[in-house]
Amino acid sequence: MAEEHAYRIGEVAERTGVTTRTIRYYEELGLLGAESEREKGRHRLYCDTDVARLLELIRLRDLLGVSLDELKCLLVTEENETALRARWESAGDPKEQHAILEEALGNVDAQLERVCARHDDLKRLEDELAERRRRIQARLRALDRRE
Repeated sequence: MAEEHAYRIGEVAERTGVTTRTIRYYEELGLLGAESEREKGRHRLYCDTDVARLLELIRLRDLLGVSLDELKCLLVTEENETALRARWESAGDPKEQHAILEEALGNVDAQLERVCARHDDLKRLEDELAERRRRIQARLRALDRRE
């Protein structure tokens, strides 16, 4: 396994394109590591895994346009998936495997529901904007005929 690098908060901010304040805020919300992991009076060092997680948080936030609370829910579900994978790898009993798959399916369904709801919201906005555009174009045509 490759050794992870240690980065100070400014380096992480530069690598990810967010402010140090955003990184600290994500930590406070429990989205990225935990302040309790840092020794009192010491600078927190971030590893490659932390940087990758922050980049994923930013990607999801921007892609889905979700609030930080919604983002936290998505991440909890993702962490559950990781735990389920670990359980699956050690499970030998078909009943246990079935239970793991049922739980995994529930997690995916919950994520899909959130994404579909966001998609529906975006579709409504798209339709509203298209209608507004049609009305403006109709007014422009009406004005052009008057001239």
